Amino acid sequence: MSLLSLSSPGWGGVLLMGLLMSLQVAIGGYLLGLLIGIGGAAGKLWGGPILRDLLEVYTTVVRGVPELVLILILYYAGTDAVNQLMQLLGLPAVDISGLTAGIFVIGVVQGAYSTEVLRGAILAVPPGQLEAARAYGMSPLLSLRRITFPAMLPYAIPGLSNLWLIATKDTALLAVVGFAELTLVTRQAAGTTKAFLTFFLAAGALYLMVTLVSNLIIGIIEKRARRGFARPEGAA
Repeated sequence: MSLLSLSSPGWGGVLLMGLLMSLQVAIGGYLLGLLIGIGGAAGKLWGGPILRDLLEVYTTVVRGVPELVLILILYYAGTDAVNQLMQLLGLPAVDISGLTAGIFVIGVVQGAYSTEVLRGAILAVPPGQLEAARAYGMSPLLSLRRITFPAMLPYAIPGLSNLWLIATKDTALLAVVGFAELTLVTRQAAGTTKAFLTFFLAAGALYLMVTLVSNLIIGIIEKRARRGFARPEGAA
């Protein structure tokens, strides 16, 4: 257990720093994906035919290609594309940090799934509620804020919750591009000390802790969002 102590020669502090980096990427990527999902769902539902076709290609490609392949493509090709654009504009190349690139990669992947989750949640809102809002003379924005958003939230939360848990685990894939998140520092610690079982069990425990805490918070949010909803017969 001395290998897991927070002070040297233990690696506990290094593992916690790796966990912190993983959480930063997961939170940033999840929020970016949520923003992309909101725009994507709106575009698929209310956009023109060209926009809908482009969004359909985006969601199909991202959901059809393995995430590890997407991460490799986006991580390297994305940073190269930014620097080439800067060069065309006559600007100096920028040094994109691993944290920024990781958030961008996870965000693009999450955005495709968030688009479909939010689109399905909006379509699940009973049409009669929207017709009633129009009959009362509500503007589209007012109807979205008072009717659509509150009504769609209970349908969206389960899917968005799963995406958050996926985002926390997808950060481990960034180890293949050398980003110092939890999985990579665990491999480094295990390779240095040869205590592979100890360190990978510790990393698994940290991932599990994040999942358990997330499930607790998600349960509170879901319970609050479902206030006033009728319970199915026989439900506790």
